Amino acid sequence: MEERGVAVQCALDGTIQSVIKDDDVLSGKFQAGSHIRDFVDSYSHEKFDRFIDELQSQQVAFNWEINVTISEMPVALHFAGAKLGVGYLIMAAHSSSGLSDLNNELTRINNEQVNLIRSLAKERSMVSGERALPHITKFEEFTSLNNEMANMHRELARKNSELVQINNQKNRLLGMVAHDLRNPLGVILTYSEFLENEAASVLNKEQRQFVTTIKDMSEFMLNMVSDLLDVAAIESGELKLIPEPTDLVSLVQRNVALNQVLAAKKGISITFESPVAHRRVTLDPGKIDQVLNNLISNAVKFSHHGTQVLVTLQWSPTMVTVTVGDQGQGIPPTDLAKLFQPFSTASVRGTDGEQSTGLGLAIVRKIIEGHGGHISVESKVGVGSKFTFAIPSENTVGAFHAT
Repeated sequence: MEERGVAVQCALDGTIQSVIKDDDVLSGKFQAGSHIRDFVDSYSHEKFDRFIDELQSQQVAFNWEINVTISEMPVALHFAGAKLGVGYLIMAAHSSSGLSDLNNELTRINNEQVNLIRSLAKERSMVSGERALPHITKFEEFTSLNNEMANMHRELARKNSELVQINNQKNRLLGMVAHDLRNPLGVILTYSEFLENEAASVLNKEQRQFVTTIKDMSEFMLNMVSDLLDVAAIESGELKLIPEPTDLVSLVQRNVALNQVLAAKKGISITFESPVAHRRVTLDPGKIDQVLNNLISNAVKFSHHGTQVLVTLQWSPTMVTVTVGDQGQGIPPTDLAKLFQPFSTASVRGTDGEQSTGLGLAIVRKIIEGHGGHISVESKVGVGSKFTFAIPSENTVGAFHAT
């Protein structure tokens, strides 16, 4: 997927002086004279201010993930920047690799411009003699500015290289720890399930409650370990999609049926609506099943007893859209901006006290984006939430390169 990015030069007060590059990252909203902070989601202003503080103190900042508002929805972009003598150069892209690509492209453009001006100044000097002095002076000023920007690009590249090494070490450690924990947790869960089902008659009420607590906690920890392994794989770019033609309608129906068991315990009904009985889409069935299970189980988890969860499929000539809506507690606006960020949890809790790892929706977003799609959420406190994802209906995906 081609990376898109935006680069602007700002005054020290954040006013945009010029738009160096804009590949429609913010739908062309960046304009000279506007303030860059105005495009940041209101709930991310504090984080953006810390980004600017780092620019002030360290002269450079790289790979800050900050939410901006696009089409009235918060979208996470990766920011980098450097402090120049007259202000800031700030870049943003959809991924850290996109930032690196954008940095390399700006360096190439600057070098080409300097070479062109150098050539023109030389020609002018040969033709005009002393009269070329003002132009040469301008060239020297431009060269000085370009050297300053080149130094900034080198510093950004150095910072990025350091971050990549640290991130890789973190991912390896995370993967090793999670992998070593998964097997013993699986054993604890299996034994506790056996005790709960087979030994209940010889246990008193308090002992049965202990066994149930052990089972629930080990299941929660096993799910967290699995999520941590997924996050580590995504961060290292090792999570692969294995696409194949799949009956998406049947895939959704099967996931709905599996979650009906959980829903029945709370008196919640799950309804599935699709305009067609069968339809094949090229996707990774295991990963999309993971997405569906996360969204549907979350809808049940945060819904009130006796309500309904509605799952719908819609088709267009180019996209297939899946929506999971509930009649639950809803999500406060302050939580929406961070909902798809790793380790972020909403302030609301499951209606039966169910816990959340804070990783599921971040994984969901990466899987959907890996399919060339997008995910969004609409929510109103006290009314419910609606999660919608769309992927190309004629999808062809390969290796998943997460960032």
